[in-house]
Amino acid sequence: MALKAGEILVGLDIGTTKICAVVGEITEEGGIDIIAVGQSPSDGLRGGVVINIEKTVNSIRRAIDEAEKMATMEIHEVVVGVAGSHIASFNNRGQVPVRNRNEICQADIDRVLDYAATVKLPEDQEIIHVLPQQFTVDEQEGIQDPLGMNGVRLEADVHIVTGQTMAIRNLVKCCEGADLVVAALVLEPLASAEAVLNADEREIVVGLLDIGGGTTDLAVFYDHCIQHTYVLPLGGNHMSADLASGLRTSISDASRIKEQYGSALAAMEAGEEVVEVPAVGGGSSRTATREYIASILEPRAHEMMDMVRVEIDRMKLWNYLSGGIVLTGGASQLKHLAQLAEDVFDLAVRVGRPRGVGGLAEAVSDPRYATGVGLVIFAARNNSHGRRNNADRLVEKMFKGLRSIFGRG
Repeated sequence: MALKAGEILVGLDIGTTKICAVVGEITEEGGIDIIAVGQSPSDGLRGGVVINIEKTVNSIRRAIDEAEKMATMEIHEVVVGVAGSHIASFNNRGQVPVRNRNEICQADIDRVLDYAATVKLPEDQEIIHVLPQQFTVDEQEGIQDPLGMNGVRLEADVHIVTGQTMAIRNLVKCCEGADLVVAALVLEPLASAEAVLNADEREIVVGLLDIGGGTTDLAVFYDHCIQHTYVLPLGGNHMSADLASGLRTSISDASRIKEQYGSALAAMEAGEEVVEVPAVGGGSSRTATREYIASILEPRAHEMMDMVRVEIDRMKLWNYLSGGIVLTGGASQLKHLAQLAEDVFDLAVRVGRPRGVGGLAEAVSDPRYATGVGLVIFAARNNSHGRRNNADRLVEKMFKGLRSIFGRG
């Protein structure tokens, strides 16, 4: 069902460091205007996983309240980003005979996708996404949409994303505690890709590296489909913790110093420029050179890129990453991080900022808003004009089924 002009979509990015609500309005031309943004420090999560329900609910409510005031409206329903160390993924294949030998119909496509998603999972895991990669009709591979084609056998290659059941339910419970209805859960790098990747990058193979506070999420795209995902349980907060220890200051002051004066390459910060470092407990402050600050941050930043490189090597993706790597997320703004990543990966690296929206586009043109803006674009695309593709149909089924899964019937 096509969205009408004036309809509102809200993306809720529940991160380890911050919670961000982005409100989008459908325009007359079918585009999206961002009309409000609300954010709050995140208190109650670790590594993308809820560890305190009450604190998380309060953080969500503060972000929603701010967005409501800016949009001069009440928010009741949200599309929520999901990430964290509990996320896992793998590829699978399904195969079914075509019932009507003359033409493949939607029922055949639904059956093969359902069959591809029929996998045995641990009792504490459940499926978040089943994302089609390609279809094969008889022996013809690389088909994006087989609807209406002739054939006797239909196969589907899919990418399945799973999460820990309790982690997902606690996330939904926190939203409900803030008087919100969760319309859908969307893997955060999948949402971020909607906001920062252009059409050319989606056609060739490109890696999206979403660096948040608690995790770093890799998603590899090719031919408009997601091919591989990986969650590294390290992020910007770990760099802040290293800096707090090295400078003997508080986490909050270390985070501020990192954002204002930090660098991922100490060699680029040679000089005598010093930064004031507050002492813990209000004692006498000290000073540290920018080079020394970078010397603390660089090893952790290098470790994170090295671990992603090992994953890319394990999956044998080097020969396919012709589009390079796109960094996004709040921690991607660390000075010289893109240059360090280029050195580690030996690939072109750029920092991705949200694009493709109007309204407050300038206000959200910052990597930290990539997931929130992407969630709005993702929700709009899956209700877009014209015929939806098969990935969209799966998401539509998820949108409809989520409430019954969590007991709302």
